[in-house]
Amino acid sequence: MALDPTISMAKQMAQVQPDMRYSGGDVRAWQRQARETLAQLVGYQGRPTQANYTVEWVHQENGYTETRFTFDPEPDVTSIGHILIPDSVREKAPMIVCVQGHAKGMHVSLGRPKYPGEEATIFGGDRNFAQQIVARGQIALALEQRGFGERGGTADGPDCHQAAVQALLMGRTIIGQRCWDISRAIDVVQAHFPQVDSDRIALMGNSGGGTATIYAAALDERIAAAMPSCALAGFRASIGMLKHCICNYVPGIMLHFDMGDLVALAAPRPYVAVNGAHDGIFPLESAREQCEIARRVYGALGAEEKLRHVVGPEGHRFYADLAWPVFDEITGWKNNG
Repeated sequence: MALDPTISMAKQMAQVQPDMRYSGGDVRAWQRQARETLAQLVGYQGRPTQANYTVEWVHQENGYTETRFTFDPEPDVTSIGHILIPDSVREKAPMIVCVQGHAKGMHVSLGRPKYPGEEATIFGGDRNFAQQIVARGQIALALEQRGFGERGGTADGPDCHQAAVQALLMGRTIIGQRCWDISRAIDVVQAHFPQVDSDRIALMGNSGGGTATIYAAALDERIAAAMPSCALAGFRASIGMLKHCICNYVPGIMLHFDMGDLVALAAPRPYVAVNGAHDGIFPLESAREQCEIARRVYGALGAEEKLRHVVGPEGHRFYADLAWPVFDEITGWKNNG
């Protein structure tokens, strides 16, 4: 007797063939249709808003100017961003948006430990993205994701559950809302920070931030390059068979897409997928399979060299020394391009 319902569901997941997978023909037409389907699945839409952009403070730091601002991606919803502009920027420069994973807030991306034990987690796992970006002479935008840090988290960590289930009850998903916030943050930056080169906006993140990167890069074509870390693996192998936060789940998505199909929606834009060889929740073998799915679309557009897979020797973390040189190679943005 199969009393455990997960046994049957695992078999069904193993047999499913995503019906939106690219199978040949006009790639651009496929991307348009697939992007529309994905937007509907995740609830990538908000309500009209005037943004309510507000600067909270501006600090001159060692080598860069940091501006903390708030904005409303939709009515009754406020988001927070810190934009760091190096002193070396004289005209327009690339901007890399960094979104933190399941940590205690965007202070991790900013490299500012708040709680005991965070220093080792941040710097031992190369999670101080914004610091890395400004050290490269590029503009960094650190965003607080819904359910994390100042947007619903606690000192004990992220608190995604209630926000995620509320979104589901309303026909939306928290991952779609996070992508919406990223897109509206790009709107705000383009309107208020002329130093940002709108043609060179990238997105990166680790774990939950990597998941947001994969989805947002698939949905928003203004994201000119993407670098998700420790988030790429097949839905079945990772969130289907292993316990994850509810914020990873989109109803019905496996019927239409796997993760590699979402990566393919970014083609032919530069894409660096980062995985850890010993990541226990995003298995490497599955990540490689998903890269091959996406590579078919990149190849169809003559851009196979723009999709790279970087594998670090450890587990669930970012690998700055390995990933940034590849990012520079395929974007050509090094030293502001």
